[in-house]
Formats: sequence, structure tokens, C-alpha cells
Amino acid sequence: MPHLRIWIHAVWGTKEHRPYLQPDLKKQVIEHIFENARARKLHLIRVNGHVDHLHCLLSLNADLSIAKTMQLVKGESAFWANKVRIIAPKFEWAEEYFASSVSESMIDRVISYIDNQEEHHRKVTFKDEYAKFLTAHKLT
Repeated sequence: MPHLRIWIHAVWGTKEHRPYLQPDLKKQVIEHIFENARARKLHLIRVNGHVDHLHCLLSLNADLSIAKTMQLVKGESAFWANKVRIIAPKFEWAEEYFASSVSESMIDRVISYIDNQEEHHRKVTFKDEYAKFLTAHKLT
């Protein structure tokens, strides 16, 4: 059995930045994501966001790629949201997402960042935040 700890900070938005994730809906979606993660033995540590996106801190499983993990988190949560008709229009995540490794020494800082999304987005839009992530990680 492999022993590994690969921390990933993932960020993804709603399709066309639609503000679906109002407080009650965001809470339901996050609760479902955690329930699904437990059922699939995914190691999610934190999930939070704002009206048009979510952040997630997870420890990658040895047998799953980041792409497969994101499919199990993003894809399954959209499927569930539409199955239970959580909102009247179709609930969709944007296809793209950002994911980056996080060093063990930065875990507490990333958790704090994720926990404080509402405050953070009083000053910065998701579009600007996402662009900064891509630039900082030399992805643009």
C-alpha cells in the first residue's frame, strides 16, 4: 500500500460565472460534496467559496488522478444538483478548473484563505482572483 500526502488546492466556477451559490444553496452543495467525498473515500479537508465559485483543499488519493478527482467532485455535484432540481435552471460548473499542489507548511494558510472567501470577495472578483492564480503559477 502506498503512503503519500499530496495536497491540492482546486478552484472552479459556475458556468458563465452565474451566481447560483447563494448562502442556502452553497451550503447544500458543499454538504453534498462532503457526503459524496466520504462515500468515495476522497480526502476533502475544506470546501468553501462565493456565489460563483468554490475552493477545495484535498489530499490526492494514490489511485486517482487530479482529473478523475475533479470529475468526482465537480461532475457528480452538478449531476446531483440537477437530479434533485436544486435550482430551476440547469446547474452547471464551468469546464475549466485550477489545481495546484500545496506544501505541508502552507496548509493552515490555505485553509484560512478558503474559510474567508466571503470577506475576500468583497474586495476581489472571482475573475480577477482566477487570473492571479494562473499568473502566479505561470499558466498564462
